[in-house]
Amino acid sequence: MPIDDADGLLAHIAAQVRPLLPQGQLPQYIPQLGRVDKMQFGMALLMLDGREAFVGDADVPFSIQSISKLFALMLALERVQVDQEAGATRNPFINAGALVVTDVLCSSFAQPELALLQTLRQSADDERVDIDQIVMRSERESCHRNAAIAHLLKSYGRICNSVDTVLDTYCRQCALTMNTRQIARCALPLAISGRLSAHRARERLSAVQRHSVTALMLTCGTYNAAGDFAARVGLPMKSGVGGGIVAVIPGVGSVCAWSPGLDGAGNSLAAGRAIELFAKHTGLSVLGSPARTFKAL
Repeated sequence: MPIDDADGLLAHIAAQVRPLLPQGQLPQYIPQLGRVDKMQFGMALLMLDGREAFVGDADVPFSIQSISKLFALMLALERVQVDQEAGATRNPFINAGALVVTDVLCSSFAQPELALLQTLRQSADDERVDIDQIVMRSERESCHRNAAIAHLLKSYGRICNSVDTVLDTYCRQCALTMNTRQIARCALPLAISGRLSAHRARERLSAVQRHSVTALMLTCGTYNAAGDFAARVGLPMKSGVGGGIVAVIPGVGSVCAWSPGLDGAGNSLAAGRAIELFAKHTGLSVLGSPARTFKAL
């Protein structure tokens, strides 16, 4: 379904979600993230035909946190040929599965966080993608639950490297800083469906792998609210407690929204609502939509 006025659509959505910006909570268990200004919102839309649209704070970098689980999985599938059906990484969007994927990358690269960083810089065509060392240290000093999960995994032989090595890498991975434009561009290859596009999106994964990743995003990508988002939005999505949410529109493109204030499940209130409005206004839901509601489309 064509989007004729993408800039107008994003401006319309930004105006609708602005009242939500003061609401929500900042993640206090990662002290550095608890100091972010909540009154920020950005959104980026990239389409396979090469068109792009942005609004608000689309170029402001933020900590991507669990969105990194998506990119780590893509790197593992592309470079390491992880067999998800083996069971160890059946759900790499929960922390236990994500730590196993990190362990696989630790076994495959001398500096796995730099391998992921360079991959994202290439995919985003932007050298400004970086790792926030302050956020990384803040997260590493407070990652007691992840440490407990990693030790449990180690006791069952699910990770091969030392717990400290896996945790160090995982915290660096979560501390990646990107903006909505960069995230949407890195997720764009997941939208390729059945044909090559004129856009710079490179087919990093096979069709079967893309299907598996987007299925995980739809069913597991937004913490405990995944079922609710699947019903209300109907797009494969991945969120992070840094306030970002990226969604894939198969055959069309990718969209990323960001605002720091979180709901009780750890998803951005304003970003989640923005992507919900995008799906509602365009009818671009993998589950179908009764009608588009944005007249300029």
